[in-house]
Amino acid sequence: MFFRKNQAAAAQGAASPQSAGTTRVAITVNGKAVSADVESRTLLVHYLREHLRLTGTHVGCDTSQCGACVVLLDGRAAKSCTVLAASCDGANVTTIEGLAQGGTLHPMQEAFREHHGLQCGFCTPGMIMAAVDIVNRKGNQLDDATIRHELEGNLCRCTGYHNIVAAVKAGAAAMSGKRQAAE
Repeated sequence: MFFRKNQAAAAQGAASPQSAGTTRVAITVNGKAVSADVESRTLLVHYLREHLRLTGTHVGCDTSQCGACVVLLDGRAAKSCTVLAASCDGANVTTIEGLAQGGTLHPMQEAFREHHGLQCGFCTPGMIMAAVDIVNRKGNQLDDATIRHELEGNLCRCTGYHNIVAAVKAGAAAMSGKRQAAE
């Protein structure tokens, strides 16, 4: 409740008083510096969705089981429903909204679109963010078994994962081409 009161006060131009239950957090999100006073117990997923209105990061289970809330935290995949926003002070966070550049989809986003690695789309942002992390850690030559193993923390209720695996493979290959072009 305090979070919403502070948000309303800030919207009206009133100073947001910092009390014993709040913490000042300064984070870089999708390349943009942001800061706010948040309740000490505020989860990163709620900070992103409610304060910054970055609703691509989904809340699926609230228990770290589904992976719908995966973001990149300092370049590594993190389930934002298990991370306190206050612990991210000074961190760099990338959400699904931060992957596309200038209206051009990230290669992994494009691969999910091309290979229909989604059905209802609820899990898709977390899957894509996890897939980007997999490629960053494991490289561009991924086999099906590796992809399936690495995505064990991301659940999809709609698919049999076949198209998701195909999308991650294609996205990994496309990310390789993007890296070579940048070099």
